[in-house]
Amino acid sequence: MSSNGPLTGLKVVEFQGIGPGPHVAMMLADMGAEVVRIERAGHQPMNPVVERARHRAAVDLKSAEGKAFVEQALAHADVLIEGFRPGVMERLGLGPDAVLKVNPRLVYARMTGWGQEGPLAQAAGHDLNYIAITGALDAIGKRGELPVPPQNLVGDFGGGSMYCAMGILAALFERQSSGKGQVVDAAIVDGVTSLMSFFYGQPHSALRTVERGAGLLGGAAHFYRCYTCKDGKEVSVGAIEPQFYAELLQRADAPEHLREAQMDPGKWDSYADDLAELFATKTQAEWCELLEGTDACFAPVIPLDEAKDHPHMKARGAYVEQDGRWHTAPAPRFDRTPNTVRESAQDGEEVVARWRQEG
Repeated sequence: MSSNGPLTGLKVVEFQGIGPGPHVAMMLADMGAEVVRIERAGHQPMNPVVERARHRAAVDLKSAEGKAFVEQALAHADVLIEGFRPGVMERLGLGPDAVLKVNPRLVYARMTGWGQEGPLAQAAGHDLNYIAITGALDAIGKRGELPVPPQNLVGDFGGGSMYCAMGILAALFERQSSGKGQVVDAAIVDGVTSLMSFFYGQPHSALRTVERGAGLLGGAAHFYRCYTCKDGKEVSVGAIEPQFYAELLQRADAPEHLREAQMDPGKWDSYADDLAELFATKTQAEWCELLEGTDACFAPVIPLDEAKDHPHMKARGAYVEQDGRWHTAPAPRFDRTPNTVRESAQDGEEVVARWRQEG
């Protein structure tokens, strides 16, 4: 399981969890970090893509033997990732106060939905609940209808794992000068709030609003939405700038009146009806031939299981086949220290024993 990624040499202990925590560990592993995953006995990977590149160790955290093993691993690790409710690690005797005394250089990353403190800190929740109180969920969906859950991309991964990973890397950078680790409190509610900065800081108007199903980016504009084609497949257009909008209309041979008053919200519904009729006259493949690769800001809507076959995604190597399974490729990319998809190859206990020998 060798790697020359930019995080080669980084030692990470990940406690078994779901959602954003494993995704953080996957990203670090993809960049070369050596990740030992502490699991319950008998655990089977829920997601072999997100749980790739791990060294697994089945540990009973409530037993003296299991706790001793984890303490040994943490004494030599650079990063800890845990996603339990606040207080669980403390009750196990593995909270920051105890662990950082043994290893003051450890970056202790805590991935939660609500955060380590606050009125909701101890409450159960999921992605949908976390994004609901940030203002993000209220902005997603159609006018006059209930909000639409955006899978769990916005909360778990956008505001969760990505911010947690950034926090870990920032703490590692700071450690170079201070020589000390620290606790990273990565709360999904905090990350999503940060994601909303663009909308929170912009002037509000009919064009720039986060009202559900309204505004330039919320699905109301006829030039920034999706349409159904003759074959039932879908396409997306995002021709915001006047020159791109003009190219879309010209290449699509759209009705002449659509060239007037692009930014008038009062005309968007009727213009959208016109474009819906137009896009229904050709198949997705025919529209791709006309518009894809131009400045019309166009792309076909591709189902996930077909995305790897799109020519651009193929050219980018966005999906990698390994041992008969397709994986998403590591991101971002590095020219001098490239990262690669790796499968688990060693027993976690053997890796921790090597860490101890290495000091």
